[in-house]
Amino acid sequence: MSGFIRIQKEDFSVEEEIKKVKAKSARIGGVVAFLGTAREFSRGKEIKKLLYEYYPEMAQKKLGELRERVLQNFDVLEVAIIHRTGEIKIGENIILIIAAAEHRNEAFKACQWCIDELKRVVPIWKKEITTDGEVWVEEHA
Repeated sequence: MSGFIRIQKEDFSVEEEIKKVKAKSARIGGVVAFLGTAREFSRGKEIKKLLYEYYPEMAQKKLGELRERVLQNFDVLEVAIIHRTGEIKIGENIILIIAAAEHRNEAFKACQWCIDELKRVVPIWKKEITTDGEVWVEEHA
């Protein structure tokens, strides 16, 4: 598996991950990063923490396929996708997608498509632990 695709429990450094992507090519002129973080309020409920679970083999496979599709279908030079699992506290990082291209427009398009498609096809599930109990989140917003 590429070092640019990871599912992990521990946090990550946005700055370090961007450095790794930028090191791939001197042709990179635009880098777009999407950072998803745990918010404290969702669908009218106060969130205490989140729990992410996943199907390891399938999630890794789907992330790899997703990265390959981005590299083939968008004019980008590199893409990185990191998703955390396990317990995540409010304010902590959850997901990072970095798209790097010669020009910003393709990097923006690739990053947007990648997060939308990831939510649709990668078997990673979120449970919100709220002040009123626990709920598995089914929609992919």
